[in-house]
Amino acid sequence: QVHLVESGGGLVQAGDSLRLSCAASRCTIGYYFMGWFRQAPGKEREFVAAIRGGGSYTYYADSVQGRFTISGDNSKNTVYLQMNSLKPDDTAVYYCASGGGNYDDPQAYSAWGQGTQVTVSS
Repeated sequence: QVHLVESGGGLVQAGDSLRLSCAASRCTIGYYFMGWFRQAPGKEREFVAAIRGGGSYTYYADSVQGRFTISGDNSKNTVYLQMNSLKPDDTAVYYCASGGGNYDDPQAYSAWGQGTQVTVSS
């Protein structure tokens, strides 16, 4: 059973940066789509970014394009989400997921982490 553990969340001010990590076990990140999703209170879970092929392909939501960067370290079996120029609208619980298929569809992912809170103050 795939096990994913996120870390790196916190409380920051608008314009600051954070790097989230997702440590994977019982799977090899290069073989799967690895995605980041987020969910704000009262809202549906939404796609943020995805990576596959060990980093050969990356995908981003329009709302984070140019500010967030997803990457993977196969030697550590860890996926990262570097978040720059954070905005209050980025406030959410961020989840890491692994799976296949449609990279922006939460239902295409079969394993999820527990989530890490990101709060951006104005």
